[in-house]
Amino acid sequence: MEDCVPVVRLSSGKEISLTKDVVALLNRYVHSEYSLEKLAADIGVEDWGEAYEFVKKVPAWVMWVQPSYYEKVVLKKLCSSS
Repeated sequence: MEDCVPVVRLSSGKEISLTKDVVALLNRYVHSEYSLEKLAADIGVEDWGEAYEFVKKVPAWVMWVQPSYYEKVVLKKLCSSS
């Protein structure tokens, strides 16, 4: 299943896979006072600017979907269609 996980490419060249864990971090970001600085540290980018670029590039619905649903339904559907 790893080979069909969507990837977000930043202008710096860094690639971030949209795994269940990353979706969980995005959920935390949109539902609480979780800063861009903390998100940057947790996803392994340089600073809040790269974290902001990442958030802007991720489809908005991904941030609101439950991580378990994302893993069991969304990724499964992506993997079966590829």
